[in-house]
Amino acid sequence: MLAHGTKGLFGGGWSGAGWTKHNTIDYVTIATPSDATDFGDLTNKRGSPGACSDGTYGVWGGGDNNTIDYVTIATPGNATDFGDLTVARRYLGACSNGTRGVWGGGYSTYNTIDYVTIATTGDATDFGDLTVGRNTLGACSDGTYGLWGGGIGGNSNVIDYVTIATPSDATDFGDLIAVGVGGGLDRPGACSDGTYGLWSGGGYINNIDYVTIATTDDASDFGDLVTTWKYRTACSGD
Repeated sequence: MLAHGTKGLFGGGWSGAGWTKHNTIDYVTIATPSDATDFGDLTNKRGSPGACSDGTYGVWGGGDNNTIDYVTIATPGNATDFGDLTVARRYLGACSNGTRGVWGGGYSTYNTIDYVTIATTGDATDFGDLTVGRNTLGACSDGTYGLWGGGIGGNSNVIDYVTIATPSDATDFGDLIAVGVGGGLDRPGACSDGTYGLWSGGGYINNIDYVTIATTDDASDFGDLVTTWKYRTACSGD
């Protein structure tokens, strides 16, 4: 799932008891509630890629492989190959500062962080490492810092952060409140309005936690979802 302020795009994923993989890209206009519309297709079928945007291009990385695809968000159409991640993986979290796209974590419990300059096609470069190797984690950004929260593998409620403009290992930001069934927070949905970062659901719970991204600290309670969820995605119109 990615957003650029007007449109929200959903690409790839799984469905059904057989975990059928898809290459479909759908989109919505965030300001107008309605059913999604077909945007085009990814270059291959895969589950649980990580997606982000620079406001012009939307990129999806990973999801059973190391492929990075991109689209021009204003123009519906099929995705084009962008390059490759440094490590093939799924269940990874992605965010952007408006210039760089960064992917962190992934199955099996990788701590790898990769990055690309979204305006320039090419293979990803190693950025550094998360503090805890884990997958199914949620990522968000305020345009300066990139945050990854939750995940399993480390059975973790940890929030890590990086300064996206400066490649380095991640630093501990604080902790989420919620810990889901089994001890981890399995794929919470994460998003940001540029000031606050929110994580919702994951691990079959209904918690919504938030942080002020510019200030390291443990998360605070924001409220509750209407039901419990696992494998969430989220986005913001800002």
